Amino acid sequence: MINIDKDYLSETECIDYNNSVIQEKVKELKLNSDSQLKYIENAYKFVRDEISHSWDIKSEVVSCKASEVLINRTGICWTKSSLLAALLRANGIPSGFSYQFLTRADDNADEGYIIHALNTVFISELNKWIRLDARGNKESVHADFCLDEEKLAFSIRSELGEVDYRDNNPDLDDRLIKILKESKNILEITTDFRMY
Repeated sequence: MINIDKDYLSETECIDYNNSVIQEKVKELKLNSDSQLKYIENAYKFVRDEISHSWDIKSEVVSCKASEVLINRTGICWTKSSLLAALLRANGIPSGFSYQFLTRADDNADEGYIIHALNTVFISELNKWIRLDARGNKESVHADFCLDEEKLAFSIRSELGEVDYRDNNPDLDDRLIKILKESKNILEITTDFRMY
């Protein structure tokens, strides 16, 4: 059995799962889930499908905490990942963050890069961590819930300098939190660093 660090169950500034709006959503998701595995899938699909990605809908709203993402019904991948982590941790399911370093524009590294966040989730029945990407699907993005193979939003194009870190972090990176706190318009955020 894998030993799970308690940090992957902790409440943090961005993963504010004791907030009443998060707790209400957890109760609703539990009602529609007959097992822990079904709860994970339902929470994932809720965040992926019902919480819009800010860039997709051109929303300038800055959501930082998981509760704000739920209230605003929009967020970028960093904060949608915080919401999914909150929904999972509130139900005793360990979860974290994994990152990718992606080009900002399709097939063009000249536009610069952005940090993409997704979730790690511990599946107790399988005694393993998996990664889930709740970024939100669109014509060119098809992420899905799968236990056997990763079905993430983006494939890495190493020829463009993209990187999949395949990491597992207990909280959203402090540099990303700082960017969110200092942003007035989420559509204008940039990251000029690699994670590692």
